[in-house]
Amino acid sequence: MSENIAAASAGTKPEVIAERIRAAILEHRLSPGTKLTEAQLCEVFGAKRGAIRQALALLATDHLVDLEPNRGAFVASPSLQEVHEVFEMRRIVELAVVEKICTGHGARRLKGISGTIGRERKAFETRDFPAWIRLSGEFHTELASLTGNTVLCDCLNGLVARSTLISALYESLGRSPCSFEDHEAILVALDAGNATEAAALMSRHLQSVELKMLDRPANSAADLHEIFGARAGRHV
Repeated sequence: MSENIAAASAGTKPEVIAERIRAAILEHRLSPGTKLTEAQLCEVFGAKRGAIRQALALLATDHLVDLEPNRGAFVASPSLQEVHEVFEMRRIVELAVVEKICTGHGARRLKGISGTIGRERKAFETRDFPAWIRLSGEFHTELASLTGNTVLCDCLNGLVARSTLISALYESLGRSPCSFEDHEAILVALDAGNATEAAALMSRHLQSVELKMLDRPANSAADLHEIFGARAGRHV
């Protein structure tokens, strides 16, 4: 009984609520522009308004939620200028990742990345689009983790999250702009220690991802009860 109470309490913490909303955004279950009504979120998560506001503030810090005075909170809707800026930064950061790996930082641990690509391919083949979207981003963040540079990892984690939000706004439904076939080619070059080839492949890959974004604004209507489930507040 006490364990159930503790679990329910943990599920109403701002950090846990923020993570649940973050996952819904990054898996494209919450579209850009969706209004995140405090009252409805309180009901969905069984939480107090203060906890909801703290959760939304955390997401705003990560540029995943826009807080608008007198209007409320909305899932962020990145502009085309932001798309270009995010991918410009990703090219800078991810080419640095490639260089560090090829100079021996994490090269021996590339085998685990191969497993991520395998799961990404399987998710695509089984049409598990939320998993496919998540895993396509994890390829990039897991590569960064091999460098051992936590500041670099934090920076790329934020950029990949924003890229995933962008794809929800501009990419066609049921598609991911991030190709696991490109990931496989990049991994082969990294495994061979070919920094020049790996950097060229990564650069072309990120350029391709950016160009695949289509001007397709998402529907801003959403049923938060349906997205998170009636008992969302009882899950950790």
